[in-house]
Amino acid sequence: MVIDIDKKLVEYRSALVNFANSLTRNIDDANDLFQETAFKIIKNQDKYKIGTNFRAWSYTIMRNIFINDYRKKKRRNMVVDNTENDFYINSNQHAITNDGEHNLRYAELMGLVERLSPDFKDPFLMRYQGLKYDEIADELQLPLGTIKSRIHFARKKLKEMIEEQATIAV
Repeated sequence: MVIDIDKKLVEYRSALVNFANSLTRNIDDANDLFQETAFKIIKNQDKYKIGTNFRAWSYTIMRNIFINDYRKKKRRNMVVDNTENDFYINSNQHAITNDGEHNLRYAELMGLVERLSPDFKDPFLMRYQGLKYDEIADELQLPLGTIKSRIHFARKKLKEMIEEQATIAV
């Protein structure tokens, strides 16, 4: 008894395309996967054993094609670094930045900080340098709440000064 593979493919086409769509989540990729599966089924029809569930056999072929393609794509996107130092792996992928504008803004901001009264400037700069609130309070011999409020008001005043400069510049 010989099975007519073409008839079986026509019979199960919509089920196979739906399964392909569930794997790829893209109708064009699903159609490509179906075509590749159909080709492989026709090419290997001599391996089909009579009595085997054709639908399950074809689903297995499709799933294997999908998994193999996925693995190939994953391998293609993998970067193999044979250098001695890991630093070089991404060294040519980034443009060199020009820090001129950043440095100019930093200088402007520090000029605004210098205009603050020492009561606000000192705790703000200490916090900017990385000290914790309680360390600043200990060093300045002030209550913790006072330090937090002075830093808060320093930030608020700096924000106002920046906005004021922005309106003047426009």
